[in-house]
Amino acid sequence: MIKYLSYSCCSIKQPRNLVQASHFEGLITTIVGYVQLAITLIVCHGLAALVKFQRSRHLLGVCYIVVKVSLLVVVEIGVFPLICGWWLDICSLEMFDATLKDRELSFQSAPGTTMFLHWLVGMVYVFYFASFILLLREVLRPGVLWFLRNLNDPDFNPVQEMIHLPIYRHLRRFILSVIVFGSIVLLMLWLPIRIIKYLLPNFLPYNVMLYSDAPVSELSLELLLLQVVLPALLEQGHTRQWLKGLVRAWTVTAGYLLDLHSYLLGDQEENENNANQQPNNQHARNNNAIPVVGEGLHAAHQAILQQGGPVGFQPYRRPLKFPLRIFLLIVFMCITLLIASLICLTLPVFAGRWLMSFWTGTAKIHELYTAACGLYVCWLTIRAVTVLVAWMPQGRRVIFQKVKEWSLMIMKTLIVAVLLAGVVPLLLGLLFELVIVAPLRVPLDQTPLFYPWQDWALGVLHAKIIAAITLMGPQWWLKTVIEQVYANGIRNIDLHFIIRKLATPVISVLLLSLCVPYIIASGVVPLLGVTAEMQNLVQRRIYPFLLMVVVLMGILSFQVRQFKRLYEHIKNDKYLVGQRLVNYERKSGKQSTSTPPPQSSQE
Repeated sequence: MIKYLSYSCCSIKQPRNLVQASHFEGLITTIVGYVQLAITLIVCHGLAALVKFQRSRHLLGVCYIVVKVSLLVVVEIGVFPLICGWWLDICSLEMFDATLKDRELSFQSAPGTTMFLHWLVGMVYVFYFASFILLLREVLRPGVLWFLRNLNDPDFNPVQEMIHLPIYRHLRRFILSVIVFGSIVLLMLWLPIRIIKYLLPNFLPYNVMLYSDAPVSELSLELLLLQVVLPALLEQGHTRQWLKGLVRAWTVTAGYLLDLHSYLLGDQEENENNANQQPNNQHARNNNAIPVVGEGLHAAHQAILQQGGPVGFQPYRRPLKFPLRIFLLIVFMCITLLIASLICLTLPVFAGRWLMSFWTGTAKIHELYTAACGLYVCWLTIRAVTVLVAWMPQGRRVIFQKVKEWSLMIMKTLIVAVLLAGVVPLLLGLLFELVIVAPLRVPLDQTPLFYPWQDWALGVLHAKIIAAITLMGPQWWLKTVIEQVYANGIRNIDLHFIIRKLATPVISVLLLSLCVPYIIASGVVPLLGVTAEMQNLVQRRIYPFLLMVVVLMGILSFQVRQFKRLYEHIKNDKYLVGQRLVNYERKSGKQSTSTPPPQSSQE
């Protein structure tokens, strides 16, 4: 009996120790508590329905829906990207010459930061995967991707699905998503790394180990790559059109090789012939009728999910040995994804290392530099080839004219890039370092060290955030100028307008923000005869102090304007009798020109 009690106590303490070892005991305890609350609400709802307490049953049902939707949102937005991020990290350990022990040590040293970075990487992975699925829907026949939710569907309502679908359906969908995303990571990351290590033993690992004297931090570069480099490439219209064209070419090739062209892309002739029959078929599907043989199980499944709404499905011709052809299509798709992953993991890094070798020699630099450099070089090369191919039929004279125009445009773009992507982010990052980072991290008895590359990388992120907030905010001169520059584009770039209206004011404000406090701290304060400690204190704290002063002045001016508006509103409500709209005319000028003639006539 004593042995049994001791064993049960050990079994109870073991989960508690595991929860404490996770460093998130409060969060896990809260989630488990909400799960227990949901189970309790289900039991109470059943008992209320059994004893026919309708009001209690309705109230318990509403409470259960709130808890259920909250838990599902936590799972969809928090847990699932976190699982994807950790699985990506585990599958890419050999690429960075790391082990699970290293990840465990980093988690124990900074659990919050580690979990946030893995969640961020997982969220980026889920976002780009969803973007690729949306691109596939533009190419493939409606109804091929019946097993994936269409995020662009106006009838798609995730909250409504969370409310109506039962828990086991959500659990099944979550497990299926984990299996699909995990399998894609194995196919496009773990297996290519193994193949690269076998074929190119000296290529891996990527150099991401930084030393204490490194001029840039790994975190800033990762954020710069994820938030600036990749979106800048993927948001370009021609890049998306290239990817869409590659997908369409692959689909056409696979369709004709496997006789699945009708299934993948549809038959336009058949669609035109059946255009008059679509309303009847639509009405039949909306009434949950049995689908025709050509539609298959996926049409019925999509009709069930849409719950009587519009169904994006087109009929297709079903060839012989259809399941075998679908299996071969999946195998062909896996091989293509594997080859594409091998190219993406090797070609940009090869090109970046080769280009960086002319600058740095044999010194090892961070691999994110080489990857970003190689990625842009590959993109520029493909872009130049496509442009030349488009210009070749127009003749040599037109080509020279186009080259001249593009050379002028490239020179203007480089000047603008140096100002807006070089000087402005550097000044902004340096100002952020002096105002926020240095006062918080460096004590007064130590001298802060500034790394220009790191300040520039962080300044790029800050400039992007400030530009996004400006475009979402009210109308003022900076928003107007940014919208005008964006509307002109690169081809119609106005260098004089950008320098006069955007670069000069912004750089002047940043330079004044950097120089005025420095002049006060280093030039004015020593003339007052203060001690060296006070001079050091003023030099280190004048930037955040002036920031607080500017913020307080902005808040006070805003409150003064609000009080003036309130005063005018109260005065008008109490004393204003009425308002009359009159036409505005310049009477003074007309009188001065028209009065002399009558006077002369009277005389």
